[in-house]
Amino acid sequence: MYNTYSRPLPSIATGLTHYLAQIKKFPILTQEEETQFARRWRQLGDREAAYRLVTSHLRLVAKVAMRYRGYGLPIADIVSEGNIGLMQAVRRFDPERGVRLSTFALWWIRATIQEYVLRSWSMVKVSTNNAQKKLFFKLRQAKRAISAVEDGDLRPEQVQAIAARLEVPEREVVDMDRRLRGDVSLNSRTHDDLDADEAIERLVDPSPAQDDKLADEHELVQRRQALRAAIQTLAPRERHIFTVRQLTETPPTLEELAAEYGVSRERVRQIEQRAFEKIRLAMHPAGNSLKPRQLVARNAMSIQSTQENRERPPSASY
Repeated sequence: MYNTYSRPLPSIATGLTHYLAQIKKFPILTQEEETQFARRWRQLGDREAAYRLVTSHLRLVAKVAMRYRGYGLPIADIVSEGNIGLMQAVRRFDPERGVRLSTFALWWIRATIQEYVLRSWSMVKVSTNNAQKKLFFKLRQAKRAISAVEDGDLRPEQVQAIAARLEVPEREVVDMDRRLRGDVSLNSRTHDDLDADEAIERLVDPSPAQDDKLADEHELVQRRQALRAAIQTLAPRERHIFTVRQLTETPPTLEELAAEYGVSRERVRQIEQRAFEKIRLAMHPAGNSLKPRQLVARNAMSIQSTQENRERPPSASY
């Protein structure tokens, strides 16, 4: 599959840290660039266009792959499987459907990684249907949520809590928990060397890791691009009211803005609400799943500094 592209893709065989540093160098595509490259790939078979689509989403693959580090499998293999899923997504991606490639590819990346984990986890087939596959990947998270001991039988009340949380029969929770603990011990070592790390030391740390932060940049850049583009769709007065009310540390009151514009307090509130609705509609084609208020909260400081450099009130707006 690598031969599809005009240039070789980065190899994780050089080490995870080096690989992450390499893929960080590839630029994130705007929606317009993504659509252009996708059309060139679909209509003309342009291999360079396919290369640009794949490399701009390698950070997304790395981010997803990090979530599967707790299964005792080489992270290099997990990333490689995720890259295969990304390539399959690029081959099937249709830009005319109005969905971003990152949204479309996410399913393919997860599905490919999960199939690899299931194939590699045990010599005995772990899951046979979609419900059991879901239980396989959700059980650990559910156990952590109720502070259940990872290596040990679940107590009856814990089984009940997990079954209710995941909406599955209690019997399936017990069976899957035993399967997950059957082949791999948390105290097992990757080699016979007594100095080797135990499996428990390779479980995912709940605190943010440097690798996760690097991978998260892909998603953050797209959110900022979507929010900036959405803000530009607002009229000058809407943009100013939205900006000062939502993107500043000390927002003015509705009364203060009403006095500034010579309108009623209710009219200012309506303008602010209309601006939110316009931003929501503008951001929807970008495939963003977060609500405008969530995006504003996450990106306020970075957007605010950009807006202040571009324009000042009264025409100041994922």
